Amino acid sequence: MSITSFTVRLQRIFARSLGVDAARKRTLSIELAKSATLFDLVYWLQLFFSSGIATLGLVLNSPAVIIGAMLISPLMGPILSAGLALATGDLILFIRSTLNLVLSCGAAILFAVILVALLPFKEMTAEIAGRTSPNTLDLFVALFSGAIGSIATCRDVKGVVTSIPGVAIAVALMPPLCVVGYGFGVALSFNFAEGMKTASGGGLLFLTNLFAITFTAMIVFLMLRIDTANVRAQVEEWRHTDRENAFLEDILAKIPVLERARIVRNLPFRLAMILLPLAIIVFPLTTSFSKLKTEISQQQAENRIRQVAIDLWKQKFETTTTGEARSIIDDISVTETDGKLTLSLRVFDNVPYSEAEKHEFTRLLATQLSVPADSVTFNLIEIPTSRRDRQPFETKTPEPTVAEINANLMRMTDTAMRNFPMPSGAKVLGYEVVSRPPNMMAVRVFYLADEELSPDANDLLRHAIRERIKIANADGEPVFISSAQSPLAFPGNQLTPAEITSVERTFETMRRWRDLQMIVTLKSANGNGADRIEAQKRAVLAVAERFPAIDAARIVFAEGESAGFRITVPTPRS
Repeated sequence: MSITSFTVRLQRIFARSLGVDAARKRTLSIELAKSATLFDLVYWLQLFFSSGIATLGLVLNSPAVIIGAMLISPLMGPILSAGLALATGDLILFIRSTLNLVLSCGAAILFAVILVALLPFKEMTAEIAGRTSPNTLDLFVALFSGAIGSIATCRDVKGVVTSIPGVAIAVALMPPLCVVGYGFGVALSFNFAEGMKTASGGGLLFLTNLFAITFTAMIVFLMLRIDTANVRAQVEEWRHTDRENAFLEDILAKIPVLERARIVRNLPFRLAMILLPLAIIVFPLTTSFSKLKTEISQQQAENRIRQVAIDLWKQKFETTTTGEARSIIDDISVTETDGKLTLSLRVFDNVPYSEAEKHEFTRLLATQLSVPADSVTFNLIEIPTSRRDRQPFETKTPEPTVAEINANLMRMTDTAMRNFPMPSGAKVLGYEVVSRPPNMMAVRVFYLADEELSPDANDLLRHAIRERIKIANADGEPVFISSAQSPLAFPGNQLTPAEITSVERTFETMRRWRDLQMIVTLKSANGNGADRIEAQKRAVLAVAERFPAIDAARIVFAEGESAGFRITVPTPRS
């Protein structure tokens, strides 16, 4: 048996398995050719409605709304027509399908741009961001979707041809196309660079899906051997009655080169027409996939380090030598850059940890991670808590715990430090008593000021603290908290990762000192001031939602010459 006869037999078996006979091939060819028309009002209504729903769903970050756009996406018809044209070598159908897709994409993008321009807010949502960094996995999703969509179309199912595959693959078409429109809208109104970056990401995802689905449709139609002589003759009869085909045939007749190429017989050439753009697209997809693998690997490594650190702390440092609870982990963060590991641990404790214990934890952590000890930086943030032990039945009075001693010292410090004078412009927020080995203690005085005190002023302040508390082996330790304004750039009316970190640190300070409030100065832009102000407010309040203990009333918004934020003590009302 020759390869040609084996291929023909395999095609017949495939067509018979799908229930595609000669009559179905003729019907399918004509219906797909009709779907590439430019004069179907229902098609254009579906296109605009789908584009509008998808755009609003993306901006609202609503998957349910986006699914609604998927269900009515009309782009399946012309894409399958392009696949059929490549499978049969039909130049006229290929031109019609390509023209339909170009105009449809342009109309959908333009409509999305108009909607985005009219919206009062233009924030980057998770649904938009998720479609701006396609990778190789998206290519395989599109290939599988195109294959099942083409097969579902070929089967003789009652109803509209594109209804079944529309559900399967519209997710890969209209939403990324509307992300392109969103990106252009942002580029024209707010941030050109950020908008174009978003548009290019969405465009790459759309082209990936478009070419992949067209390729798989072409393969399915080749497997069905849809272009038999009988079917081609019947399709030609229909074409003579179709105005669009007649118009294109007249144009081709006037161009000898195109007339000779009306039926492109060379299958390798047709395969190259679709494989070449796919090969070009694979390069940025592979780059994005490599970046994704690196990020996932880094996240997995950080998760492992975080778990090792938590387990080590619970085993060795969470309890005292007698088994009593000493601390509770509140938060842990891990960053690793250039081979240097920084681990920050925040705990609630009733017995402060010594420097020796911190060094021991660092050494043990480095040993368990099999890294040099000098490559690990450990930051321990201790939040002191008091503990009330149960009174035993024995008449003997128990020895006071370290926490009780600290509480007594704190009461003495409160009395001594009441109305403590500070240099002009500085305000005392509170005090903290910490132990210092051996047999030492320090009173930390937290003060709020625009700038840190000079070394001489710090020495005078230390002396004044020691004079006030009158406790042997006690030292004063002023701790500066800045009230100066920190700038905010708000690129695209969003906070950068560095700005988010800075705002979070401020909210941490506010969570500890409940008398503080944050003043956020916002800067509007000509022509869209209200929209910009509201978007910036939401960006700040989104970070504040992670700190439930902070009342929104403690965040005051104002407008000024430059954007930024600072913390201050509210002026009492008279």
